[in-house]
Amino acid sequence: MSDVERQQLVEVALAAQQHAYAPYSRFAVGAALRTSSGAVFSGCNVENASYGLTICAERAATTAAVATGEREFSLLVIATDGGSPPCGACRQFLSEFASDLPILLVDSTEKDPIDTIDETNLKDLLPRQFAL
Repeated sequence: MSDVERQQLVEVALAAQQHAYAPYSRFAVGAALRTSSGAVFSGCNVENASYGLTICAERAATTAAVATGEREFSLLVIATDGGSPPCGACRQFLSEFASDLPILLVDSTEKDPIDTIDETNLKDLLPRQFAL
């Protein structure tokens, strides 16, 4: 992936973060998921007063991709204040499709977030994934 493509995905995740609905946690998350075909899907977290009904940005992007028939993912970019990794539920959810998915964690509070990206992957974040 070129630096330009990488920058574009970071910008998609940062833009999605701006649309997050997080009145309870005040923790806005944006995600950009690139498929193996090159398509990009974004998502943001949408909270609910009944916390269990909240949907995370990573799952929003994944379900949008799956709804169009995409099942193979090549990169996930997550934008948060502080550059946080996905929650445990999202890690397991993502492992259904890409057990070793590369993930870029972007700290949206940085002046130039592209310079401070933390690169990881799903296998490191979720070793010994549950699978049938």
